[in-house]
Amino acid sequence: MTDFILSAFADEAADTLEGQLAALKRNELSHIELRNIDGRSVIDFSDAELSALAGTLKANGISVSAIASPIGKISVEEEFEPHFARFCRAVHAALILGTHRIRIFSFYPPEGANPEDSFEAVIQRLQKLCGYASEYGVHCCHENEKEIYGDTAERVKKLHQRMGNSMDAVFDPANFVQCGVHPASAYPTLAPYIAYLHIKDALFCDGSVVPAGKGDGDITEVLALYHRQGTGRLLTVEPHLFDFGGLSGLQTEQLLHQTIYANADEAFDTAVCSLKQILKARGYTYA
Repeated sequence: MTDFILSAFADEAADTLEGQLAALKRNELSHIELRNIDGRSVIDFSDAELSALAGTLKANGISVSAIASPIGKISVEEEFEPHFARFCRAVHAALILGTHRIRIFSFYPPEGANPEDSFEAVIQRLQKLCGYASEYGVHCCHENEKEIYGDTAERVKKLHQRMGNSMDAVFDPANFVQCGVHPASAYPTLAPYIAYLHIKDALFCDGSVVPAGKGDGDITEVLALYHRQGTGRLLTVEPHLFDFGGLSGLQTEQLLHQTIYANADEAFDTAVCSLKQILKARGYTYA
């Protein structure tokens, strides 16, 4: 058995399914974390579209490691029921696409307010999301992210302590860096909850995203901690090195880049190659 299984956000290489499959094959990846295709979130696909997508992925030897949903990336003050209905579609999509993981977030507190004032409202929403997913054998995986409630290691831990086994964690080093948190220090705090990693690196000086190992994301140390823990093997490359088509729907600020890439394919290939170089240098095996 290999040490790690590699997946990626292939929508950062291409909008189309054909382009995403080409990027995965070019980089010898057999898993994908599905987010957008042709500018649409896969959770908004019809049943027919989801079935066709599942068939195409299977025919190309690609497995879905997780659905990267945008659920939880709204204000905690916004009406929840329409958002919950969309989440129900995400669970349905996961079942059709053959994955038991859905990436979620923990909502934006009101601007200028103390995030702790929103804790109970966030928990109520997460409990409803995770409770529904668990009925279908699907796990919600919370990603740490700047500006949502779960941005720092302490607040993420507080969420997981309250949610118990109903919610796993996606550990994103770059997102911690952009919150002024050292990922290697945050990891032990969250270790019991971590299901898998997003491989993304960034710089403390300006928050800009860089290839894995080139920033302050403690990528090598985090990989060692994850491997030593032995509770998971999944690594998902999330490049964020090029202003790909779906970027505007993911964050409000413009990405900062230390390196300018000719196109999305080059940026995607660089991100995957950087991770593989780190793994090889440390003697890890991967598939």
